[in-house]
Amino acid sequence: MNDEKQIILFDGVCNFCNFWVNFVIKRDKKNLFRFAALQSEKAKELTSRISFDTSNLDTFVLIEGEKFFTKSTAALMISKKLNGPIKILSLFFILPKFFRDFIYDMVAKNRYKIFGKRESCRVPTKEDKLKFLE
Repeated sequence: MNDEKQIILFDGVCNFCNFWVNFVIKRDKKNLFRFAALQSEKAKELTSRISFDTSNLDTFVLIEGEKFFTKSTAALMISKKLNGPIKILSLFFILPKFFRDFIYDMVAKNRYKIFGKRESCRVPTKEDKLKFLE
């Protein structure tokens, strides 16, 4: 799958989600990640084999080969692979998943109210274009 790159599917109109995409791109020194908006045809194609409903925009998806992860597990797995102090977040794996996902869900459900929303999905810059699967 795509030269063994790991794929992050995210809510393309969410300002908070786009902030985190930029954050990951900046710290992805090993060039591990590729991105696609959950609203895109590419995301629908990729998720069709894992039975994930792309209309569920309250989470993002990390696809690693044939495995996929959502919510706090996906966030912590990504943080573990980035450069810099963000790696320390992976220590939160010691917390029970139901607790981590409860916190994740609280932020996800309020993200538009707190951080705002774009009119349309993100269009990658010329420099970032190779990182996106559209």
